[in-house]
Amino acid sequence: MTLRQLSRRPLSVPVATSWLLADLGEARGRQDLHGRRSPEKLRALLQHALIESAISSNRIEGVVVEPARVEQVVLGLSPLRDRDEQEVRGYREALSWIHESHGSIPVSVETVRRLHFLSHGQTGDAGEFKTRDSDIIERYPDGRSRVLFRTVPASETEQRMEEFVVLWAECLSERWAPPAVALAAANLDFLCIHPFRDGNGRVSRLLLLLMAYTWDLKWGGMSGSSG
Repeated sequence: MTLRQLSRRPLSVPVATSWLLADLGEARGRQDLHGRRSPEKLRALLQHALIESAISSNRIEGVVVEPARVEQVVLGLSPLRDRDEQEVRGYREALSWIHESHGSIPVSVETVRRLHFLSHGQTGDAGEFKTRDSDIIERYPDGRSRVLFRTVPASETEQRMEEFVVLWAECLSERWAPPAVALAAANLDFLCIHPFRDGNGRVSRLLLLLMAYTWDLKWGGMSGSSG
């Protein structure tokens, strides 16, 4: 409900946070300057980041590829051997889609489904919302477990996702908060909805990237205040 809360009352930013947001703005300016002066270096860094992101984001979810096959799998240089390799390759395809086509990709329910479809290896229930409730549970070595937090029930997922994309569009248009704060709020709300049975973390990171691009295209930078 974070975006909903931002829509209802003005955001109060602590002084320390304001300084951090200003630092982000300065860093963004230096990045833009470097990109204009050395575009070939930026392209090389982007390619490296695509590989590292595909591997690291999947490793967090327990999806691992043999080190010797990382580049072949990520760059599509070899046939895939198993489900893990499918998911890593799919995540790389989703990243490439966002980086190459972000200007024409809407932040919509269908886009979220497609990001899951790609990053989930295009198999099983890829692209389908959860059909059963899926709370986040922590399990201990001695067999005990506890619910860390309860996600949105499966029966409400479609409705909450529709509301989520509408609120994000309004937040983007009306600038309810500085971009870094707005993006964090949207990411938290998405993870609380937890729309898929599995792979929500990967989709949240892909969606965050797309939203950052979207804000940048509309307002010309990821720095600044909400106005």
